[in-house]
Amino acid sequence: MHDDQIEIKATHARHLIVEQFPQFRGEEIVELETAGTVNAIYRIGAGHTARFPLRMMDPAECTRLLEAGTRASAEFTLHCPFPSPKVVGIGRKSPDYPLPWLVQTWVDGDVATPTALSSSSAFALDLVRLISSLRTADLNGRAFAGQGRGGNLTDHDRWMDVCFSKSEKLLDVEHLRLMWSTFRELPSPGHQAMCHKDLIPANILVRGERLVGVLDTGDFGPADPSLDLVAGWHLLDRDRRAIFREALDADELEWRRGAAWACQQALGLVWYYKETNPVMSELGRSTISRLMEDYPA
Repeated sequence: MHDDQIEIKATHARHLIVEQFPQFRGEEIVELETAGTVNAIYRIGAGHTARFPLRMMDPAECTRLLEAGTRASAEFTLHCPFPSPKVVGIGRKSPDYPLPWLVQTWVDGDVATPTALSSSSAFALDLVRLISSLRTADLNGRAFAGQGRGGNLTDHDRWMDVCFSKSEKLLDVEHLRLMWSTFRELPSPGHQAMCHKDLIPANILVRGERLVGVLDTGDFGPADPSLDLVAGWHLLDRDRRAIFREALDADELEWRRGAAWACQQALGLVWYYKETNPVMSELGRSTISRLMEDYPA
């Protein structure tokens, strides 16, 4: 999926897990096929997983990120009303794999999809409960780190131009350019809140029509409160988005900035993962379709 992607063989992963975490000796270790783009995931027995970063980086920086993510995940757990993974430990790099990696607990549930529960009001209200609960976490003087989604919309203009260029034969780029030109001019919300920061279907676990778990919690931190509203366009149809918005009491600015972050994320998914990760590419298309429904040309 990535030019700098690291290959890790299943035999090496099993050796590393058992060698560095001997409590898992004798457990079945199986590589999982997921739509994830950041880590290769191995399930360890019934209760744990190992996450191996897929993209090469400086090992010291990787360690710093994993340690920060561990702290963020622990804080997330305190404020999330649904189960989420707990970190067991950080694995060391080896001759077979050049970066540190993570072991955490397993959370049961089915991975959500853009359409399976899009018409479920109960699910929409579970998402409201999740986001509302996360927002109760104290910022403790912290502010957005200044990179990625969740800060200034205009910081993403260059990336959006790349995406428009790459999407000429894939999407209605003229419509999307007009949409972004309006979104990028939205004023700052003037405040921040604690956010998950990546509420895509792959990070939401469900059973029946209910939300039962939240994954990938290591980026929990301060950001534009609108950022977690991307879940509305990733996961819900128009009527359920209305329920979602009303229950969150999102005003026009917050709602439109949520749409802007959903647009910024979805546009990159379509072309970047077109050949290498069809699930993520189709998520981008689905989300963009819902945005164009709400914001016609």
